[in-house]
Amino acid sequence: MEPVVNRLAIIGQGLIGSSIARAVSLHRIARELVVTDASPKVRKTVAELGLGIAKVVDSGAEAVRDADLVVACVPVGQYGALAKEIGAHLKAGAIVSDVGSVKGAVVRDMLPHLPENVHLVPAHPLAGTENSGPESGLADLFENRWCIVTPLEGADADAVETVCRFWKALGSEVEAMPVEQHDKVLAITSHLPHLIAFSIFHTGLKNEAALQSEIMKYSAGGFRDFTRIASSNPIMWRDIFLNNKEAVLDVLKQFNDDLSELAGAIEKNDAEKIVELLSTSRLTRRKVIEKEHISVTAAKRDQEDAFPIVRPYGD
Repeated sequence: MEPVVNRLAIIGQGLIGSSIARAVSLHRIARELVVTDASPKVRKTVAELGLGIAKVVDSGAEAVRDADLVVACVPVGQYGALAKEIGAHLKAGAIVSDVGSVKGAVVRDMLPHLPENVHLVPAHPLAGTENSGPESGLADLFENRWCIVTPLEGADADAVETVCRFWKALGSEVEAMPVEQHDKVLAITSHLPHLIAFSIFHTGLKNEAALQSEIMKYSAGGFRDFTRIASSNPIMWRDIFLNNKEAVLDVLKQFNDDLSELAGAIEKNDAEKIVELLSTSRLTRRKVIEKEHISVTAAKRDQEDAFPIVRPYGD
């Protein structure tokens, strides 16, 4: 496959950054690949892992020098400081993108520090696991997953197309969406579920001592699923909640209202209302599964059409 870019810089080597590096190396999506991380320990680990990476450098400023595409993979709260560090070192025409879960905050914090001759094209791959660190990276993490690109008004069409082609080469199905819409959608589909999972986990721990360890011992699949989500990186999720505060609080209020309605039905022994609410939930679940099946099928089709020699990890 013809490389999408000549020189790619990845800043941040946690789960997402490391997974991008592995996939880029595997599929030769860039002719040159340079990575860095703020942590010397992480940089050392990445160098030891190899991953087919051409170069591991000590700073973002060094990593972005002469890069055609820069992908920032840091916690949402760090994007402003990162843009300030790398801004003066970007070449004219360079594209800066990201993987942040809150696009409004990324645009707000990065744009003021980037030169006018540099293109900011935010993106968000909807992929991940509860694990973190460079050792957790997976070359196939983005295959058959959505990646939402949120171009700014008046964005350079070629720069946007490059970012879309980049994520398609990683195996993702790409869709464009306005920044504000992205943050509202993700508040419902990702941020609220994680917030609830963290809360359920704390509730379980509070009851653990009183029930003499029986909660953890006899936890069923549903509880384990929630605690798996709640084991995600707390710093990352702190930044997401704070930087998408308005949208998260809005959907949390809606959720509290819906929860109160269900609690009221249980308290009143309103069996008909309980069935009505639960049936709606089952219908929503079916719709999610149908959409997931459609997106996976479409992603496979698009990959075959646009990138015929991309192969799954391990083949």
